[in-house]
Amino acid sequence: MAFPASAGEALNGWAVETPGPIGTGPLARIRRPAPRPGPGDLLLRVEACGVCRTDLHLSEGDLTPRHASVIPGHEIVGRVIAVGDGVTQFRTGDRAGGAWLRGTCGTCRYCRAGRENLCPWSVYTGWDVDGGFADLTVVPESFAYRLPGDRDPVLLAPLLCAGIIGYRALRRSVLPEGGRLGIYGFGASAHLAAQVALAEGATVHVLTRSEPARELALELGASSVGSAQDKPPEPLDSAILFAPVGDLVPVALEALDRSGTLAVAGIHLSDIPVLNYQRHLFQERNLRSVTSNTRQDGRDFLALAERIGIQVTTSPYPLSRADEALADLAADRVNGAAVLVPS
Repeated sequence: MAFPASAGEALNGWAVETPGPIGTGPLARIRRPAPRPGPGDLLLRVEACGVCRTDLHLSEGDLTPRHASVIPGHEIVGRVIAVGDGVTQFRTGDRAGGAWLRGTCGTCRYCRAGRENLCPWSVYTGWDVDGGFADLTVVPESFAYRLPGDRDPVLLAPLLCAGIIGYRALRRSVLPEGGRLGIYGFGASAHLAAQVALAEGATVHVLTRSEPARELALELGASSVGSAQDKPPEPLDSAILFAPVGDLVPVALEALDRSGTLAVAGIHLSDIPVLNYQRHLFQERNLRSVTSNTRQDGRDFLALAERIGIQVTTSPYPLSRADEALADLAADRVNGAAVLVPS
């Protein structure tokens, strides 16, 4: 195992100490001994880490932390500074990315069928294992993504979850070629998924309560924008709900054309109101959830993002202001994707 000369340095970052409303300060500053890479692991010096709504759900207790004082963050861009035994695909100095899906059993029927996102024994970065709200982190080589070394890490970070999950949600929405897509909520994932849909010839309608987000949607090429409760100007072939608001499920279902599909993209959703069969589901409308992603989703999306020249809108924060970044995300004050940058 190779380890850098500065092996004695410490990890500096943030951990979820007492989950609760963001105003109660669930994140705490931490300083710990630097982690060491185990067999098959990469030790990364973090260059940037995106802030995902899942990190907010974890901090506020909507998702129960899997261990005490877990470090959130799963949109990680870093440089390899050490490798564990058995690593063959990365060397020190390479740039690598760590994402939400961190490990699967590899042998269950879901893994064998190429549906590893449904593995009952899957584990996740920043939930089961410490993530990227720190200046150092460990990522398994088999779940790491090779990233271009000459790109701005702040612009790469959101691709590793917001982009990948948005891509899977788009595919789960079964958008037909040249179809009409409605997007409910327009944050980090949505502004990336919209660009994929537009590049593939779709008409995109964005419905969100944020005025800056509506402006961004129009800049990116959306055909119309409105508030989340508005009716789009035409029936939709597909829709994606990115906002974690169950009240919007019947709104989006009612906006679908016959045989249309609504994909719910979040890991957490507030309660869905009672649905009326005739108004919301009849005429073969479909309601689908999105659960994590496969590594192939990640590879496919990153290649597509490079090919279409996807534009990433970011709001960078120094790592020292991670708690402020989460508070801004909770209050819809972030345009595009919030990204933490260690000093």
